Amino acid sequence: MRVAVASMNEQVAEHFGHCESFLIYDSVTKQAYVFPNPGHKPGFLPNFLADKGVEVIIAGGMGGGAVQIFNERDIEVVVGACGDAKTAALDYLKGDLKTTGSVCHEHQHHDECGE
Repeated sequence: MRVAVASMNEQVAEHFGHCESFLIYDSVTKQAYVFPNPGHKPGFLPNFLADKGVEVIIAGGMGGGAVQIFNERDIEVVVGACGDAKTAALDYLKGDLKTTGSVCHEHQHHDECGE
């Protein structure tokens, strides 16, 4: 299983689309890979991660459009996370990280995530 975490300075990013990179943890190889965020364009990032074999995305918050695309690609969305990005991926795999279900409503107000 591949778990992606939207990250900023090795921490879970507050907003999926505005992260600096994605940490992708592969539970089979036990390896973590970091990919720079290729850019925040509507609809692009969910497909970018799906094409990398990601089955779960973890972030502090995420807009409804991205959630919808992830759902269409059968990728589980976990929002409301914080702290170290790799720890978040490992906690998810242990069953210790659950989604809060919070969705960001306006991209320009990314500090509303988690409400």
